[in-house]
Amino acid sequence: MPTLLLAQIDLLSGALGLAAGVVITVPLVLLGLKTVRGQTIASAKAEAQRLVDQAKQQAGAATQRAELDSERKLLERREKFEADLNQQREKMRADEQRLSKREELLDRKLESVTSKEESLVKQSESLKTREAAVARTQTELEQTLAEQKQRLLNLTGMSLEDARALLLQRVEEESRHDMAKVVRKVVDEAESHAKEKAREITLMAIQRYATEHTAESTVRAVPIPSDDMKGRIIGREGRNIRAIEKATGVDIIVDDTPGVIVVSCFDKVRQAVAVESLQRLIADGRMHPSRIEEVVEKTRSEIGERIIKYGKDAVLEVNLRGVHPKVSEAMGKLFYRTSYGQNVLRHSVEVAFICQLIADQLGLDGTLARRCGFLHDIGKAMDQEQEGTHPRIGMDFARQYGEREPVLNAIGGHHGDIPSTSFYTPIVMAADAVSSARPGARRESLEKYIQRLEQLQDIALGQQGVTEAYAIQAGREVRVMVDARKVSDDEALVIAQSIARKVSDEMTFPGEIRVTVLRETRAVEIAR
Repeated sequence: MPTLLLAQIDLLSGALGLAAGVVITVPLVLLGLKTVRGQTIASAKAEAQRLVDQAKQQAGAATQRAELDSERKLLERREKFEADLNQQREKMRADEQRLSKREELLDRKLESVTSKEESLVKQSESLKTREAAVARTQTELEQTLAEQKQRLLNLTGMSLEDARALLLQRVEEESRHDMAKVVRKVVDEAESHAKEKAREITLMAIQRYATEHTAESTVRAVPIPSDDMKGRIIGREGRNIRAIEKATGVDIIVDDTPGVIVVSCFDKVRQAVAVESLQRLIADGRMHPSRIEEVVEKTRSEIGERIIKYGKDAVLEVNLRGVHPKVSEAMGKLFYRTSYGQNVLRHSVEVAFICQLIADQLGLDGTLARRCGFLHDIGKAMDQEQEGTHPRIGMDFARQYGEREPVLNAIGGHHGDIPSTSFYTPIVMAADAVSSARPGARRESLEKYIQRLEQLQDIALGQQGVTEAYAIQAGREVRVMVDARKVSDDEALVIAQSIARKVSDEMTFPGEIRVTVLRETRAVEIAR
């Protein structure tokens, strides 16, 4: 019991002590909490202040960076603006200089026009004065002639019409007879001249009557198996035909004409490349831009090799020495050139041999003449690439590769563009005309052919004393029949020369035209 009581007393004492301790501890804890809370708040305030300061610093730095970026961008924009402004100023300055030059040019032209206008005014006034003087003189002459005519009529007792007819008839008869005698005398004297004079007359005659008229065919037709192939050649949105035209440099014409397409080009080599490429593409059946470029390139290479071969073969055929490879290649290009349907390379070979024959007959250097004739049309190989006539271009090209002066003069003067300095130039002119006029060498349209024959006959029928005229030998000769009672033998020669001269002046034709005047007397009687 006492033990239990003591235990309870101890337990109660502990509880009281604990309660007293709690009573004492709680205020202490609360005090500690307040202290800790104060420290925490102060620390938080300090941290907050630090964060605020840090944020302000970062904001200041960001603001500073933003200001620097803005200044940099503004500086870049200003520099770009100044560069553009300077460019615009330079352009405006150039435009001002151009306008200033144009203004000066216009001023000069205006001065020139003003000066010409003043000159024309002066000339007009001078012409008016002269016209007035001429009119006065003409009036005086008419009065004088009228007085003389009246006196003559009074003396002869004839009418004006009778006197005029008689005078004209006598003058015409005397003039015709005298002219025919003079012509016959001149021809007889020319035939009796020495060899040198005969050579000169022959060459002058050859040069006078040798003519050439060149016309190039610029289109070729390519047959196609069906009209469906036209659509394949054109391609989607025209890409195939544009690829062909771009690769070959020609114009492709696809129209409603059945079974053909047309290739148009002035350069015959490019035209040949295009035609052969189209033929291969049509046969192959594959038609797209890459295939087109491949076929065109291959065809161009093959034709280039053929050109070189054609040139070398022609040089060997004509048997020339020392021909530069570039000259030989240029001659090979003439294989693809035509004149009135005549192949220019074959024409050049013909002219070369004809020149040799003429030179041999005249006692000149046949080899040099053959060289002149072979190279005379070499300018046609590059006259689409350079400006000027083909004789001038060919002469410059031959000079560049070491040809001699007689050859250069023959090339440049075979159409009369420059004066002849040697006998070989008119020889080339004659041989050129002979080759062109050879039957079958050239072709011309039927309409032009008929017009030429009609014009030839009309010129002949326009001569006095001519009763009939016929163009024969495909227009190479005209036969003229005259009235034997009105035209003498000497006058027939004059009529032939007059017709030939008028044909040369008024007509354009390859080669030469022979004029034959026939005068005959027929006596016809019938036995019954």
